[in-house]
Amino acid sequence: MNNSDSRSAAPFRFFEEISAIPRGSGNEAAVCAHIADFARSRGLDFSTDGLHNIIVRKPASPGAEGCAPVMLQGHLDMVCEKSAGVEHDFERDGIELIVENGVVRANGTTLGADNGAAVAIMLAALDDDGLVHPPLECVFTTQEETGLAGASGLDKSKITARTMINLDSEEEGMATVSCAGGLRFEMRSAYAPEAARGCAIRAAIRGLLGGHSGMDIDKERGNAIKLAARLALAAMETPGARLASFTGGGRDNAIAREASAELVLPDERSAAEARQRLEALADAIRAEYAEGEPGLEIDIAPCPAPAQAVPSGDAMRFLAVLSLGMHGVLRRDMRRGGFVVASVNLGVADCSGGEMKIVFTPRSSVQSIQDDTQSRLALLAGAFGFDSSIHGRYPGWSYTPESRLREVVDEAWLALTGEHMRFEALHAGLECGLFSEALPGLDAVAIGPTLRGVHTPQEEMPLDSFGRCWELVKDVLARLAQN
Repeated sequence: MNNSDSRSAAPFRFFEEISAIPRGSGNEAAVCAHIADFARSRGLDFSTDGLHNIIVRKPASPGAEGCAPVMLQGHLDMVCEKSAGVEHDFERDGIELIVENGVVRANGTTLGADNGAAVAIMLAALDDDGLVHPPLECVFTTQEETGLAGASGLDKSKITARTMINLDSEEEGMATVSCAGGLRFEMRSAYAPEAARGCAIRAAIRGLLGGHSGMDIDKERGNAIKLAARLALAAMETPGARLASFTGGGRDNAIAREASAELVLPDERSAAEARQRLEALADAIRAEYAEGEPGLEIDIAPCPAPAQAVPSGDAMRFLAVLSLGMHGVLRRDMRRGGFVVASVNLGVADCSGGEMKIVFTPRSSVQSIQDDTQSRLALLAGAFGFDSSIHGRYPGWSYTPESRLREVVDEAWLALTGEHMRFEALHAGLECGLFSEALPGLDAVAIGPTLRGVHTPQEEMPLDSFGRCWELVKDVLARLAQN
């Protein structure tokens, strides 16, 4: 499929439509209403709930009325990240799409192809009167990126299908057949700000690659929070140094790309000493990441002196957790080529206004390992006087040895490309786990077009891959309509 064909294909038209609607996690009301209007205008049955999940049902094509229903599923929300200096209000502004050389990306923000590609394909399937298919139940969920809250709260008794095609996989030619479970582990602690006087400096980290906290955690990319904490701890070695504020990361499920720490020194001499120490450490960090993080920027510069600072003891508690807290791969299965079994992402850190907040996201496909990681994080929080809480817990998705759907997907991909589909486990959370837990006997597979740089402003989607995913879905549905 050439570039012009890809852009004119039905799924891309719908992708353009939904990209114009702000749909960050928790802000899905407008896009849910848009889909409801879409269904209403076509005479399709639909239902919504208080979380703005929406299920749209389409009767089988002629001759396939007796076939078992099939669920297509994806999530409406997207991760909202933007590059430094980009002015974009995700609550009000749509995504500005740029198509170049057969690839679609956004102008300085995340693209939202995760999972807008799925939404567009489902709308195309519902819109296509010539599509051959069994009865369809298209399930659009919400708040997936913040803990799968929509899928968790959805009344799944309304779903009759026991065959599920999830469209949230991110590599064509590879279908996901199991995934890790996860949760968000939050630490909080209050402090009483103190008056501050002196000279201030800011240590800022920018330009890291970042990435998805599950899919990219094994790539050993730099974590801006970790690096900024190193710099802050080094500055605190200067007598009289105090932490004024710290902020890092934007989403708990994204590897932190940016972070900064503001520090107050007693006078110009001590500020110059601290800057010298930090510049030396910055050079060392640049050398450490010279190959893996070519865009890394470390800026050590004076800044306006703040009126308040964090008490020294509280500052050291906060920085100690950032320094000692787990981040990265915890366990691999070498029998499966080093597949990541367990990991933790240090995704958000903030110290300002009298409160310290730190968020970790552990993942594992083995529940006992996940339990151990959770216990270790609780011990860390308790040791440094932080209260801890758990949010957005979701189950893993276990591999099913027998699957007719996998056979059909493989047959369709072979017919389309001449190659067999690869079936793999995924070290990331998919909503399939929640559906398989609630719907006994569910036969599920996750597929999708190739996406690159998800959860970052570098996110992009090759349009030929998007087109092939649409062709694959159409062929799979046609084959299921023959059974």
